[in-house]
Amino acid sequence: MNEAVTEENIQNQIGKLAKLRESIAEAIVGQDEVVEQLLIGLLAGGHCLLEGVPGLGKTLLVRSLGQALHLEFRRIQFTPDLMPSDILGTEILEEDHGTGKRYFKFQKGPVFTSLLLADELNRTPPKTQAALLEAMQEHTISYAGTTYTLPEPFFVLATQNPLEQAGTYPLPEAQLDRFLLHIRVDYPDEDEERSILARTTGSSSGQVSKVMDAEEVIALQKLVREVHVSDDLMTWITRLVRASRPQHSEISEVREWVRWGAGPRAGQSLVLASKARALIHGRLAATRDDVKALASPVLRHRLLLSFAAEAERRSTDDVIEVLLRSVAFPA
Repeated sequence: MNEAVTEENIQNQIGKLAKLRESIAEAIVGQDEVVEQLLIGLLAGGHCLLEGVPGLGKTLLVRSLGQALHLEFRRIQFTPDLMPSDILGTEILEEDHGTGKRYFKFQKGPVFTSLLLADELNRTPPKTQAALLEAMQEHTISYAGTTYTLPEPFFVLATQNPLEQAGTYPLPEAQLDRFLLHIRVDYPDEDEERSILARTTGSSSGQVSKVMDAEEVIALQKLVREVHVSDDLMTWITRLVRASRPQHSEISEVREWVRWGAGPRAGQSLVLASKARALIHGRLAATRDDVKALASPVLRHRLLLSFAAEAERRSTDDVIEVLLRSVAFPA
């Protein structure tokens, strides 16, 4: 393990994470699990897709995270008429007043930021959705034969509404696979909802404090890589992912309910997310509990269900529950 990773260093980093959660809580009531998964995505260096019905505070949550982090933050409202150039940027014709010569200059789009909120991502056509593919995977943008590097860290938080059908476009599998976590945002409980009503209908407004900058985020991402994963746990994660593929799975439910299973990127994501969760909980080693807690957010958008599963009203979470129950941990 890296010599820089000391007990004091770990405690300082964990203390910053606790302050970050407290800062977000100044604007967001409840949603502790959602906030934790967002932080896991940030620490693991991945992107997150938040799904929930309107009015649950998805956009506010992402904006609050952007305010708590001293990072450049931009928001894109995805609409059916949005073009790739509206995200990536475009070339504009300029004139050198000294020589009179004209030349093209690349005007960078809103994707050139550290924290990008892609609001209602599924409201834009696939052509525009695809503009984010290279950015999310390579952290670069290619335009007119030139490659531009995005700022680090680069973190995409996308939201979508699962209910609306008119004016929406399903996200392609290649796009979904680039999200580390697919986070479900559910209704608050009664006490939380009452607190939301009281907080948002009065004169006071929650002000989110800035607690972390880009260098500290990058340091935490490096620290996550130092978290230990045992050989047995790595084997179990590998078997979980491989068992999700109906062509090779010995699990009857998988063969019946799944058309296409998760790829190797799912295993990478599950390992990194488990490491990040362990660090958030003050540990330098990932456990089975970390894997179990994150199996659904990591895998649910990477499984393609069969017609039989849809007829039986089975969900990807049902498949993941079967996987966790059926794939034995190495003895």
